[in-house]
Amino acid sequence: MSEKTPLLHYRLTSSNSPQNKDECTHSGAKEGRDGRRAKDKTATARKLGVVFGVVTPTVLSMFSVVVFLRIGFVVGQAGLYQSIAMFLVAYFIITMTVLSICAISTNGALDAGGAYYMISRALGPEFGGSIGIMFFFANVCGSALYILGLVEAVMSTFGIPEEGAVAGPHQVLPSGYWWSLVYGTVLLFLCFIVCLVGTHIYAKATFIIVVIVTAVLVTIFINFFIVGPFVVTLPHSSGLNGTSVSTANYTGFQLHTLKGNLFRNYTVDYTTGATMSFATVFAVMFNGCTGIMAGSNMSGDLKNPSYSIPRGTLAAVLTTFITYNLLGLLAAWSCDRPLLKKDYNFLGDINIWPPLVTIGVYSSTMSAAMSNLIGASRILYALAKDDLFGGVLALVRKTSLSGNPWASVLASWLLVQVVLFAGKLNNIASIVTIFFLLVYAAVNLACLALEWASAPNFRPSFRCFTWHTCSLGILGCLVMMFLINAIYAFASIAFMMLLLMLIHYLGPISNWGYISQALIFHQVRKYLLMLDVRKDHVKFWRPQLLLMVANPRSCTNLMMLINDLKKSGLLVLGHVQLGLLDGLPSDPLLSCYDSWLSLVDHLNIKAFVNLTLADSVRHGVQNLLFITGFGGMRPNTLVLGFYDDCTPQDDLQGKILLSSGPGLDAASPSMDPREEWSPFFPNVRCAEELKDLPEDEYVSIIADAVKMGKNVTLARYLTHHRSMTGPFVDVWPLNLLQPDSRGYVDICSLFLLQLACVLQESRAWSQARLRLFLCVEANCSVTEKEEGEKKLRVMLKKLRISAKVQMVAWDQVVALHWRRQGGESLVESAHNNYDRRPEQELQEDGIQMFPNNDALLTDEYICAVNSLIRRHGAPRPVVRFLYLPRPPADTRRYRAYLHQVDMLSRDLGPTLLIHGVTPVVTTDL
Repeated sequence: MSEKTPLLHYRLTSSNSPQNKDECTHSGAKEGRDGRRAKDKTATARKLGVVFGVVTPTVLSMFSVVVFLRIGFVVGQAGLYQSIAMFLVAYFIITMTVLSICAISTNGALDAGGAYYMISRALGPEFGGSIGIMFFFANVCGSALYILGLVEAVMSTFGIPEEGAVAGPHQVLPSGYWWSLVYGTVLLFLCFIVCLVGTHIYAKATFIIVVIVTAVLVTIFINFFIVGPFVVTLPHSSGLNGTSVSTANYTGFQLHTLKGNLFRNYTVDYTTGATMSFATVFAVMFNGCTGIMAGSNMSGDLKNPSYSIPRGTLAAVLTTFITYNLLGLLAAWSCDRPLLKKDYNFLGDINIWPPLVTIGVYSSTMSAAMSNLIGASRILYALAKDDLFGGVLALVRKTSLSGNPWASVLASWLLVQVVLFAGKLNNIASIVTIFFLLVYAAVNLACLALEWASAPNFRPSFRCFTWHTCSLGILGCLVMMFLINAIYAFASIAFMMLLLMLIHYLGPISNWGYISQALIFHQVRKYLLMLDVRKDHVKFWRPQLLLMVANPRSCTNLMMLINDLKKSGLLVLGHVQLGLLDGLPSDPLLSCYDSWLSLVDHLNIKAFVNLTLADSVRHGVQNLLFITGFGGMRPNTLVLGFYDDCTPQDDLQGKILLSSGPGLDAASPSMDPREEWSPFFPNVRCAEELKDLPEDEYVSIIADAVKMGKNVTLARYLTHHRSMTGPFVDVWPLNLLQPDSRGYVDICSLFLLQLACVLQESRAWSQARLRLFLCVEANCSVTEKEEGEKKLRVMLKKLRISAKVQMVAWDQVVALHWRRQGGESLVESAHNNYDRRPEQELQEDGIQMFPNNDALLTDEYICAVNSLIRRHGAPRPVVRFLYLPRPPADTRRYRAYLHQVDMLSRDLGPTLLIHGVTPVVTTDL
């Protein structure tokens, strides 16, 4: 059965069920009330400003326990010079990230979700969802980390000491793994209660905490100036270093003390027994710099996130940087190195009232734990609202009347409780830091992508950033990740990529925009401008195909074959819908593009789609040939289905086309039951239905393409499922409708041979071998035959084409054309009388006008050629390539031309008839 011509136009059927006017009014009123209620709820929830919403949580998260318990450890091990260098490097990294945060947060309205919201709306759902999940886990683990740190601080003060040590009157709490878990559970429950009540309670709590921490820091700074020199007893070292001294000196401001603390002196850590280095000390210190997103996590609770986040985050970073460096300088100037290295709590030991520092540690750690718990709940709530994971997170979307997402707070609290079973802070510290660094790298990547995309709508009011700052931030975060722990870094990146693929393949389509599309557009535009058609060369020619499709239901196999034929070239699916824009309310093709793109995805082909509206198919094809493509990427070959009377088959019957766009994944309720499974395209033409395309117009399209310098390919018998198991691809490079033509080196023959070679080199057709048929006369001498075959093989060798050459004797076939009757050939007689005999009479005598040289061909001759091709087609080829003659100049001969081509290719199986007009091969290097 032959291939239906894909030029036939169709009308996309669609129907919308009418809506009742009252129902619409009721629905609109209900939506208006819901919208106002949502706005009121949002306005109620958004109460926080710059100080309490951003500065306070960010400062407390960055300080946590590092400022009180690790500043001396850093200076003691690394020395003042390297300590300042570490702070400079660390704050350089986080400052680059903060600049990116400020840029993104001032480019539009922010909602709840913090970093997740920024990344997802900038990079799309895949990156946003994967990074959002990782940021959620980072905040969960971070909250657990601070709770465990608080438990350790509590146990060091109130816990019963180890055997052999003297217990103080206040050391009454039993110790052990399970007791520590109980204490952590109680502390976490207090944080949960505060977060469950709402962020306004958290803001009030943090206000009290920031007052306490500020007061403690002020007393610490004053202490260095008012406390005189004395001897400090070092804490118990658990026998890790029996030769270490048990006391150290607080000297006050002494120059010799400062000189002794300027340079590095890495030794064994007195609590872990591990030998310290620049990397390990830097990792400990950097934990105090990972709280820069605490304010951004409150984006859903801020009155004006775009105003508050940049100012508050920058202020917090500057405050903590100055504080850390001042504390490091004062400690190096007044404390002996043994005191810094052997006593984490040296600030409390040298304080006028030591419990004050302990209160500061407890307060800052509790605040950091609450901040991470709130951040985790807000990220989880944002993920649930965006529905990236289907119904998995449906239960955590519930909120209170004030807008507090209590369900996500509850879920986050339960996960933090699970993490508490780790038991020790050091067991999760590295992975928490790496997760945060990966999120910071993603924020920088989002800002860099937006900057590189040059999208007109990326106009942040904060302009103190460039692509250089973003790149440095990404590089710094990645280097730090692998510096802290290479295994955890690899694992976290692999986990993120896994989440990315899951969301890409299983997640719903979003309408946030995809930064990848903006970047691709920017780069493609740049390179298209560089693709100069004046520099085209035949060495780099490639197929650029415009395939005209009427109804895709009957052309799927043809589309897949032409996709294989393009070989890294251009494939455009063209379609003409009959009609005029005059009188229509809008372009009817606008709603069709998503359906066609869904078909492209379904067939897994790499093709563009170009649709046009015209009063005739011929004019529509002309329009597409004129306008399709840009610059050097324009179709050079037109592909048409063959014109015959065979009934087309429906290749999409019973198949579901998954939509690549919103709103196209379900059929219309009022759709025809026959189209229920693939609703995007109408049913195929029935046998009794007339074609919209006349024969003359079909041949006119071929002639138009040749006039426009386009190659033409006609595809026949490609509706059936094609098998790739055939051993050969047959090539007949001779113009079989011109019997006196025996040349194999004209442009059309070489173009035909080139396309056959391109198809054979594709992966799906690599097992098939080219079989080239050389037509010769049997009465020629052996020498002439060998010489002809040798010339052909030499040509194939120069063209680097591997093919099996087969000699075909066609004397008897040619004799039918030159046969004479009564001293004058029938053909010649008909030709001499052509001007006097009408074309219809010639056709009744079985004589057809040859299109190129006004010669006349008999049906008997054409049938003999067809029989010759079929006779030499064993074993049956996968596809045949035949020479397509140029259409005649006289339009009255179009029907005769189509009749000849039809008889030539009838019952040959999958066939491509090709006419080439452009040089495509060269023997030069």
